[in-house]
Amino acid sequence: METLLQHLDRISEVLAVSRTPHVSSWDAVAVRRALRWARYMRHVHRRFGCHVPIRTALERRLQNHWKQEDGSGPAAVPGLTNFRDLGRCDILLSQRLLDNRALGDAAFHCLLQQLFPGPGVRDPEEETLQGCLALLARRRSAVHLLRFHGFGENSAAWDDSLVKTQAELLLERLQERLQEVGKVQAEGPSKLLSSLWQRLPRNNFLEVIAAALLLPSSSPRPSKEELESGSPRTQGEGCQELVHWLLGKSDIMATFCRSLSASLLTSVAGRHPELFQIYLGLLTEWGRHLHYDLQKGIWVGAEARDVPWEELYGRFQSLCQAPSPLKDEVLRALESCKAQDGDFEVPGLSIWTDLLLALGSGA
Repeated sequence: METLLQHLDRISEVLAVSRTPHVSSWDAVAVRRALRWARYMRHVHRRFGCHVPIRTALERRLQNHWKQEDGSGPAAVPGLTNFRDLGRCDILLSQRLLDNRALGDAAFHCLLQQLFPGPGVRDPEEETLQGCLALLARRRSAVHLLRFHGFGENSAAWDDSLVKTQAELLLERLQERLQEVGKVQAEGPSKLLSSLWQRLPRNNFLEVIAAALLLPSSSPRPSKEELESGSPRTQGEGCQELVHWLLGKSDIMATFCRSLSASLLTSVAGRHPELFQIYLGLLTEWGRHLHYDLQKGIWVGAEARDVPWEELYGRFQSLCQAPSPLKDEVLRALESCKAQDGDFEVPGLSIWTDLLLALGSGA
């Protein structure tokens, strides 16, 4: 029994370390050894799940081992916390390693090989485990794909198919974070997005966000893994998290509306009314910063960062080419601004008059 408890302490420590920068020293051998330990504890769970005395002793050891020294509560970086965790010990370890950016390339590739060993003969238990790990790896690899693939500022591989793939993975990762933290800690997806915003090239990340906002709200047919797990993903929930995050980050929302193309933002606005209202408000705010240059005969900004007339017109034009009610609401907003500005009909006196004339509304 003491030997079993010592094994429990060791794998618990391995799980705790797997979330720290110390894994930077791990090589392929260390990854394989850690996974073997984790799979061994899964067998312990299966063997002693109905053995009350042994199960009680193991749970007591786990609870005592991960108490803070003053006994006030769980340790800051827990490993195993209860007997049930032993049954998914290898999945917990894989999850933490996939999430840990400190893991070296060789160790990370070894981990992927363990999760995706290719065709071969496996017993039913290993087949079930492999399916679970494959689903886990697909979800967890979303962050790695977002970080390391296709995000070169001048990458030739940056095309629609890659953006769509990254958008789908991002939504899956947000959905998984929702399932992990639950309703009590709903800030989980927001923290993930804020972390990605700080770490990734921003223009490309904004394109991925826009692509995610334009994906269908839900898959027409849940995958086999989702049906088996009883918790199918819904991309609509991930989209709502993206919208909520953008609405709560005014500076990022302004960058989103300024950096992306007019046509892409028009598509997003057509799908998400909350974002459309913010976008339209930003456009009118940008317009108020322009003044008419009599010598040049054009509307110009006082500062270099101000949106030029050509860009402002192009964005309004794109919105006005959208079907109703989007087009109608844009024209009403322009008419309202024109009225507030003095309702001039002569060009050069009000930017709203000139925008309406340029858009051919017959103002």
